[in-house]
Amino acid sequence: MYNWSCYNPSSFILVGIPGLEKFHIWIGIPFCVIYVVAIVGNCILLYLITVEHSLHEPMFFFLSMLATTDLVLSTATVPKLLSNLWVGSKEITFSGCLTQMFFLHFSFVVDSAILMAMAFDRYVAICFPLRYTTILTPQVIIKLVVSIVVRSFSVILPDVFLLKRLPFCRTRIIPHTYCEHIGVAQLSSADISINIWYGFAVPLMTVLSDVIFIAVSYAFILHSVFHLSSQGARQKALSTCGSHICVILMLYIPAFFSILAHRFGHTVPRNMLILFANLYVAVPPALNPVVYGVKTKQIRDKFILLFSLKKTK
Repeated sequence: MYNWSCYNPSSFILVGIPGLEKFHIWIGIPFCVIYVVAIVGNCILLYLITVEHSLHEPMFFFLSMLATTDLVLSTATVPKLLSNLWVGSKEITFSGCLTQMFFLHFSFVVDSAILMAMAFDRYVAICFPLRYTTILTPQVIIKLVVSIVVRSFSVILPDVFLLKRLPFCRTRIIPHTYCEHIGVAQLSSADISINIWYGFAVPLMTVLSDVIFIAVSYAFILHSVFHLSSQGARQKALSTCGSHICVILMLYIPAFFSILAHRFGHTVPRNMLILFANLYVAVPPALNPVVYGVKTKQIRDKFILLFSLKKTK
């Protein structure tokens, strides 16, 4: 039997990056810069999409969702990381830990689903250009958004209750800079097999289904593109997918590498795994608006126009 306090711990201690304590201040500087870039870049992106009527298209609506999710992901993790590294604020409440864990995993699943929706958007735009506006109507977009949020919420919410049922009497020291499901569950002395199976299998299968859908969409896209008669038309069609493919690679490759490293990389130093995990949640939100700003002509032109107008004033 466990005491009631074991099921409702007041707080946990986030260790930070063990073995690199004397470098914590210096490690925090690039993460701070990356966080500022993420906040500024995604806010500018959201502003441009909101005020520019020419950007009120399904692709840019999904992009605004991606920017919002990136803001949630980076804000859920990086500020606490910086307070840990710079001022030694290692304590986090139990409710705060559950909240951080929920938004961390929720953001990743939403990001994955948004990329799947964007792949569908590119598929319709390239394979059925004349029916684009009749297929992706506002009603269809709303249904897609609702399904993305509901699915992601339904997949991640059980993680919260799976953690709340566990007793934490043995230790409350988390060898990390943020709370994630399996890492917190491993602190419990109770059986966590259901946490491991659900926390690993269900989100992984959800994301894998997104990856398969994206791969199938791009197979159809490539089939249509290579049947175009004009070389210029092929290049134009593929160029509209470039930024999307870059963002896909930035999300999935580090995610799967991180999963494999934690599962099988027992020889990799713990501090390196933690450092990489923090880069994974900090860097993509900062790079996504840069990628779309550079590779998407409409956004690039509006961005240049915005700052040129400010200079003339």
